[in-house]
Amino acid sequence: MLGFFLAGGTAFTQDEIDTVSSLAGIAIETAVDRAEIYVGDLIDYSVTITYDSVYELIPPPLGANLGAFDVKDYQSDIITKLPDGRIRSENKFVLSTFTTGDYVIPPLPAIFNLPDGSKKLLLSEGVPIKVKSLLAESADTLDVRPLKPPHEFRRDLSRYYLWGGIGLTLLMVAAILLWVWLRRRHGPEELVDMRPPWEIAFERLAVLEQKNLPADRKYKEYYFELTEIARFFMGRMYEINTMDMTTTEYLHSFEKIRLPGDLYEASGRFLVHADLVKFAKLVPENGRAESDFSFVHDMIESVRADFTRQQEVLVSQTVTDRANQSVTGGARDE
Repeated sequence: MLGFFLAGGTAFTQDEIDTVSSLAGIAIETAVDRAEIYVGDLIDYSVTITYDSVYELIPPPLGANLGAFDVKDYQSDIITKLPDGRIRSENKFVLSTFTTGDYVIPPLPAIFNLPDGSKKLLLSEGVPIKVKSLLAESADTLDVRPLKPPHEFRRDLSRYYLWGGIGLTLLMVAAILLWVWLRRRHGPEELVDMRPPWEIAFERLAVLEQKNLPADRKYKEYYFELTEIARFFMGRMYEINTMDMTTTEYLHSFEKIRLPGDLYEASGRFLVHADLVKFAKLVPENGRAESDFSFVHDMIESVRADFTRQQEVLVSQTVTDRANQSVTGGARDE
């Protein structure tokens, strides 16, 4: 199950985390509004984590695998401080599925940082759900008989294997020759765009806007391109290889970097929502795709402006230092 957690977008390895069945002062509860549904029905599923304040909770990953269920809506990490000093974190999901059968909503993982610096992983309980078909309960379908198995025609396939092998070999040879030709034509070195990162990012945003993907409900493709533009720009500006990072690794890389305003927190909210669209089939509410586009545009502009101000201060300080050195040197000569 730890492998499942790692696939959800965390930056920890199995050597760093000790999986335990329970910890004193920690309770994890799961609940659904009903255990039997019909195809297409919505389920309210919640994970409530109550823990002592001596622990630090790393909430379950919102991009985690929920089995056969699609995420239709969510509310993440709703924090409540209880009168006895404990903390309660709630994660709520609205799920649905269009396949019948007996399923289990998989356990969700939660990591706790202990006072001694160690990390412990606890799993919630899996929740069984029975998905029924309306057709199975219809009296009109009782006389429907199962399909007969397909008839098998025996034939000699040896010559097909022979010609298939020859065709595959020729295809591989052609691919190798094409690769060699392209290498010789374009040269071994890849061209690098030397323009400032913000010029490249603004140009890519303009191209993405022209595609108008949200209007065609291509939200997954839209958010893949939008997050790639944001990651590319931030990676080039701060010299961090962000393209292959998970969302948790990305945010961890920028924890100690001074970003303009509340850009760090806003980036976290944007990336978590984008992961749900890309990996959990979440459909954004009306206007959310356009507002996320505006956020990325404003992020690029604020980082560019902050970088320009820092460069101006650096140049001004250099000029002042050289002037002071010149005055000091002249006084020493006299």
